[in-house]
Formats: sequence, structure tokens, C-alpha cells
Amino acid sequence: MPRRPEILAPAGDDDALAAALAAGADAVYFGLDEGFNARARARNFSLDHLAATVLRIHRAGARAFVTFNTLVFEPELPAVEALLRAIAAAGVDAVIVQDPAVAMLARAICPALEVHASTQMTLSSPLAARIAAALGATRVVVPRELSVDEIRAYAAGTPLELEVFVHGALCVAWSGQCLSSETWGSRSANRGQCAQACRLPYDLIVDGARRDLGDVRYLLSPRDLAGADAVPALAALGVASLKIEGRQKAAPYVHTAVAGYRRWRDALAAGDMAAGRAALADDLGAMALTYTRGQSAGFFAGVDHQTLVDGRHPGHRGVRLGEVVEVGRDHVVVVAPGPARASDAAAVIEPAPGRGVVFWTAGVDPDAAPGGPVFAATRLPRAAGDPPDATRWRLGFGRPGPDLARVAPGATVWITGDPKLPAAAARAVAEPPPAGRIAVTLTVRGAAGAPLEVEARAEAPHRALAARAASATPLQPARGAGLDAALLADKLGGLGGTAFALASTGAPGGIDAAALPPGLHLPVSELKEVRRALVAALDADLARVDRDLAPGPVLAAVRDAVRIPDVTDPGAPAIVPLVRDDAQLDAALALGVPEVELDWMELVGLGRAVARARAAGARVTVATVRVQKPGEDKIDAHLHRLEPDAVLVRSWGSVAYFAALPEADRPVLHGDFSLNVTNALTAGFVLGYPSGPGVATVTAAHDLDAAQLDALVAAAPRHRVAVTIHHHIPTFHTEHCVYAHLLSSGRDFRTCGRPCEAHRVSLQDRVGLVHPVVVDVGCRNTVFNAQAQSAAALVPRLLAAGVRRLRVELVRETAAETTRLLTAYRALVTGALTPDEVVRRAAVHEQFGVTRGTMRTLTVLP
Repeated sequence: MPRRPEILAPAGDDDALAAALAAGADAVYFGLDEGFNARARARNFSLDHLAATVLRIHRAGARAFVTFNTLVFEPELPAVEALLRAIAAAGVDAVIVQDPAVAMLARAICPALEVHASTQMTLSSPLAARIAAALGATRVVVPRELSVDEIRAYAAGTPLELEVFVHGALCVAWSGQCLSSETWGSRSANRGQCAQACRLPYDLIVDGARRDLGDVRYLLSPRDLAGADAVPALAALGVASLKIEGRQKAAPYVHTAVAGYRRWRDALAAGDMAAGRAALADDLGAMALTYTRGQSAGFFAGVDHQTLVDGRHPGHRGVRLGEVVEVGRDHVVVVAPGPARASDAAAVIEPAPGRGVVFWTAGVDPDAAPGGPVFAATRLPRAAGDPPDATRWRLGFGRPGPDLARVAPGATVWITGDPKLPAAAARAVAEPPPAGRIAVTLTVRGAAGAPLEVEARAEAPHRALAARAASATPLQPARGAGLDAALLADKLGGLGGTAFALASTGAPGGIDAAALPPGLHLPVSELKEVRRALVAALDADLARVDRDLAPGPVLAAVRDAVRIPDVTDPGAPAIVPLVRDDAQLDAALALGVPEVELDWMELVGLGRAVARARAAGARVTVATVRVQKPGEDKIDAHLHRLEPDAVLVRSWGSVAYFAALPEADRPVLHGDFSLNVTNALTAGFVLGYPSGPGVATVTAAHDLDAAQLDALVAAAPRHRVAVTIHHHIPTFHTEHCVYAHLLSSGRDFRTCGRPCEAHRVSLQDRVGLVHPVVVDVGCRNTVFNAQAQSAAALVPRLLAAGVRRLRVELVRETAAETTRLLTAYRALVTGALTPDEVVRRAAVHEQFGVTRGTMRTLTVLP
């Protein structure tokens, strides 16, 4: 273990914070009531009490990280600066950020405040980590979609620390790339207001027909991550932090997860794998009973499309026990086909009095399933026909109990909870704050006739501490043994009830008395006074915020630092079509478009398409994939070899790849929406990366409404801002392949048989909208919104504001539909059609209509 990775705990409220610290978290991450954090629905913490919260965490021997991991709109930048200044002044150790603007402001305000790049930034490769380094970040929170092997390659390719999620909920979409809440719920996940559309039921539509999947309805709801098996490898490759998800979870979840992973980490550090495994089995079982949608290894072993999503339950389900075979008035008989485990590494969970159970039947809403606490659990003899490893249980219930009239043979029984776990967490929360977590070494010196001098040094997690104290009376010759090591350790080292404890390493007993001659005496009362003075001084040093802040506002200076000159001769405004197949390309070229963007998501036939477009006299822009994993820069290299006029860069890794090319060999770069540009500071950073003008244009993020878009265009180099004015919003971008999961038995592209080449899949939601699912070259799925979104109403004012690059994106439109759309939008730009007429023409072929979508005017969130 090259380093001892920290256990990083979530805290969504005060009880969860107390539980995390009691369980031994090395660091805690939490959000503020003032907003800008990705868990707006958590109770969070008050800025007014932030300094006290940070000191509480530091006294427990842990570090304090504040989540500032949302996108920021242009009008909010002054408030962001003020909030960051308050965070730095309170002594917070690090901010976890999504928006580059926040990173730049934080570094300008307080260089001592660490910046950690959130998983919301989608920094999915070592090349992408260069972006974090350029922003001054010291750590990257890697995406959950990376395997251990990919994380190893990541670590080898960057000097930055890596933080890895090892436990908790999995998002089906790549973090920072989910627009489902924005599209369907008018609340953006990139603003902390995830609507959890992935946890809703969907029907599978294959080639236009509904496919019956029985009780599998939750097609995008992953099981939860329980990545304990990956911890030895992660620790061995030098990961800095093992992160537990769960700022919206209660104290029992936090307490069991933190305690379990700390025990496991400590056992590995001590080389005691056997004892660690035994304890881990029990801990994983406990974790499953506090909250789990089903434990999984996530992506640590690579993609496995057959195990990531179960599809039957979107919420907590605990541990599966078995099936009901008999229902009585106040009892059921259950056959458990084998040991009930949350995962292969977890201990067996058996029914017991007090433990909760739920009865689930196919076709029944899981949230409405009957259940309740077990009153009695009796093991019965196996009956004829039971599987060889089966166990029969008679579960008795009291009154009130579950409505057994709603339970029938065949129902699945889940053990969902154990009252001992919340009781243990409640005791931990109620106890005094943890003490003795900061190790102290004491150096003692003196001479006869002089005071006893003691110097204390401590390495708190956030910085070194030091204190000195001296006795009020001088040392005298001793009549007996004098001040020996045992007496000094007893009286000076009696630090119980404080944040400090004598170190167990270094000087014997944590006290260096080499400079104290033998045979000297000091009254015990004096020794205690010296100890009290040391503790008071150490505590004052612990509470001191030792850092420099910029003396005045920094926003204007940061603006100047990233300011990029605008285009002097932008030319006439242009409708730039983004096409995805040959028919769409032919239709666009037939209209004589001067430029076309090619998004051949699987890359098959892209070279021929580039040649056809170039032969037709059009400038050719090729689109990168939306995510670049370690080693996938070879895709960018392939695109570069096609010699396009420009590249639509969609990932930070692709930005870094093309920016590193010699200027003479570098195509024009256009930043796409997936870079999440929502303010002029981030726009300036992208346009100027790595130094000076590098990216020609940036596409405004889809999280912007009309007013926020206006603000961005007004503050950024306006001719360098592109806007998508017609498209089907890509709601989910996911590593999980719906095609492989539901149309094959293969775990990945090697074994799935590639059903994506033979079928077209869509997902039908609860209101009947059918959303296309398209596969890219990395086998990632993009779920596009069924309804087209048009910003036609905004085009006149965008043109007046100076926007010159307007994109029309196509997904599965036919050649005729492509012609109709492009003709209408080109006429809009010339003034030959009104916005309303454009929308009417677009709606002719749209089965589910055209909406203004995210381009309506919304209230700006705090």
C-alpha cells in the first residue's frame, strides 16, 4: 500500500456528520444551504455555522470538503465569489467543483484552498486530467464507469491525486452528462436537482414494437455499488481517497458504510487480509440492511450489461430471502433456495425477530408492496421438492403486521432492515464528539532552578500544529525517583476528553525527555497545569485559520485573465446541420450547405462521408465521442487522420488531445454542449486552452434557459458562441448498453453479438413518449428525447446579439424531413419565415411534437 487512502464520508445533515465522525471518517464532504451543490434536496449545512462545522470536523481528526459541484450561470458569478471567500475564511480544506469558473475563482481568492475536480466534470482520462491541472486542481474524482485497470492507467498518466467512489448509488448516466431532469422535469441535475428519471419504469420498443419483458420495467435503474473487493487493488495503485456516496442517506447508512470500509482499509494496511475479510462480510450485510438497491461491483471489473441493472426494483430492497410457499392468518412459510447474501462477499442474512421484510409480486409497484417487522422466525425441515441447499422458514407476525391478504404463494421475500443498526447509529450520534484522534508528540527539557519547558507538535489532517508551555515554578532536585518517563506520560499525556492523544510512534510513549536531566522534581499539580496550557494552546492553533485571502474582489481580474478577443470578421450567420447518417448528409449537401457536422456515432463509414462532403464543396467538421476513457485517445487520432476542416470536441480529453497537436497540424476546434459552458469565465477558459486562442467556438450548454443564454452571449465573445436551435436533447449518456442487456445474454461487446447492428431500440416512458436509443463506437448508449426542441423564437435576438453559428441536430430524421427542417431554419435566418412558421413546419413530421424545452425562461436558482 503506497499510501493509506482516506475514507471519505458523505454528510447531508448534522446526524449524518456525527455518524461519519464517530465511525472514523478521515474526511467528510457536504454541501451548503446557499446552493451550488449537486444534492440540493439534502438538508445541507448553514454558511453561518460553517466555521464551527469545520472546527468540529478538524477536532475529530478529519478534513472538511465543501461540494461546489454545479454549473454556474453568468449573473451568479459575484455571489459565487462571495461564497467562495466565506468558505475559504471558514477553514474548509477543499472545494469539490464542476464548473471551471468556480475553480478559477477559488484559486484567485485563496491559493491554499484545495480544488478537487468533481466527477461532474467528466474527467474520464489522463488527458482530461490535464484540464484539471490547468485549473489548479490537486485531485480528480474519477467517473464511476472506470474499471480498476482503467483507473490504474489513469493513475499512471497523471500526477494528480485520484478519488474513487467505492460505495453507494450509481447514476446510469455519466455524471455531468445527464440532461433528463432538465428536459423532462425543468430542474437540472447539473444544478443539484436530479429528478431521478433513471429510477422510473420504461417499456422496451424494438423496431417499432413493444417487447414484453415481464416484471423487468426499470430499464435504466442500476444496482448500487459495493466495491469492497476492489479496495485492495485501488490501495495498491495509490488512490488517495475511497469515497462513499450518500448525502441524501440517513445516519445509519453513513455509520455502517464508514465503519465497514475503515475496518477493511485498516486490515489491509496491517496485512491482516483474513480477519479483514471476515469483518467485511458482516459489514456488507449490515450495509445492505441500511440501504441498497442490490449490491454490485459496478464497473470495477469492467462492463457487465447483464448484472448492472436488475430492472425489477428502483429503490431499497435489502437482501433476497426466498419465495412464499404458504400463507396463513398470521404467518408465511418461505423457501430460501440458498444462503441469503447481498453479494458474494457479504455474510449470510437470516430472518430474525425485529428484522423487516417486504413481499413483492411481479406487476405490483415495489413502493406499494406489503411488509413489516418479523415477530418470530423458525427454521423448518426441508420438504420434498425443495432444492438441495434450500431452507424453510416460518415467519410469524404480530398485530399490526403486514397485510397478508395481499400476499400469495410465489411472492418474493426481501429482508429489508434490522432495528439494531439505526439504534447503533443513534447511540453514536448521541455520544460526545470523538476524542483523541490527533496524535501529539511532546519534547520536554529543563534544568534545576529553571522551569520545565514542554513543546507539543501534532500533525492534524489539515496542517501541522505546535504549542509550548512552561511551569510556573522551577525544577528542584528530587528526593526520590524524580520525573521519570512513566510519570511524565501519566501527567502530561493524560489528554483524555480532548482532540489529542499521545503518539504511539516516534519517541517512547510519545514523549522525548532526552534534554531533561534525571533526578528533577516538579509538583504533580504543576505538571497538570502545563498539560492544560498545552491543550489550550493546541486547541487554539487547531481553531486558527492560517491562510491568506485575496484582499479585494477577484472576479474582474479572472475575467481579464481568460479574456479572448472576438472574431473581427464573423461573416454571415449560418445554419450548420449535424447529421448522423448518409441520407441526412445527402439531403444537406443537396441544399448546398457550406458546412456540415458529421456525428457518425459508431464511426462506420465516416471516412466515406468525409470524402463525399468534401467533394461537394462543404467544409467538414467531425464530432468526437462524448466520453474519452483511458486509451481512447486513439479514436481522436483516427478522426485526425481523416483530415477534417474542424473537429467538434465533446470531452475534456479530446480538448486536451487536439490542443496538444502542433498548431500547423491542428484542425479548427469547436467545443460542444457537453463541455457545459454556462458562463463567460468557463467560455474564456475553453476558448483559450491551453494558451491563447485555441478553440474557435463554444456551444452553449443545454442547461441554459433563454435569459441565462442571453447573459452568456452578452458577457462572452459573442461571435465565438454557438447555439443549438433545433435538436432532440440527449437525455442520458450511459456506459450501460440497453441493447446488450435486453437483446442478448452477453456482458460486453465481445459476447453480445452486436444486436445494435440489427435493431433499432427506443424506450417508452409512462406518458407514452418514445425516446430513441443510439449506440456509439464505445458501446455507450445515448437516449434522445422523443420531442424535438426548437429555439426558433430566440433566433432573431441571437442574431441581433451577434451569434453567428446556429446548429440544427438530426437523430433519426429521414432525408425528406432533413430537407424540410434545414430549409425552414435557413429561411428563418434570412427573415423569409417567422419563428412560428418554422416550428409549424418542423412539427409536421414530429410524432410527439416540438417544444421550447429548456429554452423557456426559468427563475434563476440561487
